[in-house]
Amino acid sequence: MSASQIWTTTRFDLDLAERPLVMGIVNVTPDSFSDGGQHNDAVRAINFCERLLGEGVDILDLGGESTRPGAPKVTAEEEWKRLEPVVRAALSLGIPVSVDTCKAEVMRRALDLGVDIINDVQALRDAGAEALVAAHGSVGLCLMHMRGDPASMQQQTQYTDVVDEVRDFLQARLNRMLSLGVARQRITLDPGYGFAKTVEQNTELQRRQHELLALGCPLLVGWSRKSTLGALTGRAVDERLPASLSAALASVARGARVVRVHDVAATVDALKVWQAFGGPLNTGA
Repeated sequence: MSASQIWTTTRFDLDLAERPLVMGIVNVTPDSFSDGGQHNDAVRAINFCERLLGEGVDILDLGGESTRPGAPKVTAEEEWKRLEPVVRAALSLGIPVSVDTCKAEVMRRALDLGVDIINDVQALRDAGAEALVAAHGSVGLCLMHMRGDPASMQQQTQYTDVVDEVRDFLQARLNRMLSLGVARQRITLDPGYGFAKTVEQNTELQRRQHELLALGCPLLVGWSRKSTLGALTGRAVDERLPASLSAALASVARGARVVRVHDVAATVDALKVWQAFGGPLNTGA
């Protein structure tokens, strides 16, 4: 099945056919794995959103709770307190705004403000989340594969075939949302690199990522600065830009249409050169 080349969101129909889109990470948290605390107040986070806009970002992805391995949970109230002023400001910038959350209450408040995308690492498994987004009618969704939660996920890496099991999970979550009346063009899928997967499993999943195109939805992927890249290169988290760019390009070559990154300007440039040189794009068409 060919993946849709339009991603429908609250305010924007995003064309994924012309080129891959760059989603810029804005962590309004004190403890995210690579940039925790750098944008941990509204003023700095809003300034960072404006900077990413100048760097060519296509989508802003705002998160108020760390999903790094071992990260503690925060309450919905605390998460929304971090996010609300940044979401309000980002919505005035004229580009799609995504909220990275797994809590239905945070989703509800974000949707009330008019956000374009809900990006959920737990694929809408919180009580009430499915019904909430199904009732909205137009918000874009990203459903990601993960076992457990950030505190426990790295103890849940036992797979017979990681690609088959990731595909089966994403198929089940996709089918569930379609059964609730959510249009397929609203949905993207994320393999969940680094979430409940070993270095070897992440590598295998990347090599066979194109197999997920059979699900018929665009792929959104996030490799930026992750620990697998550190394991492969021996580089510290703040030295992983070349590895992150390589992983982004490899993902695009295997069908990804959205890349979620910390380093927006460098990724935008890499994708421009890649396409100008005729880099192969497996779109699933």
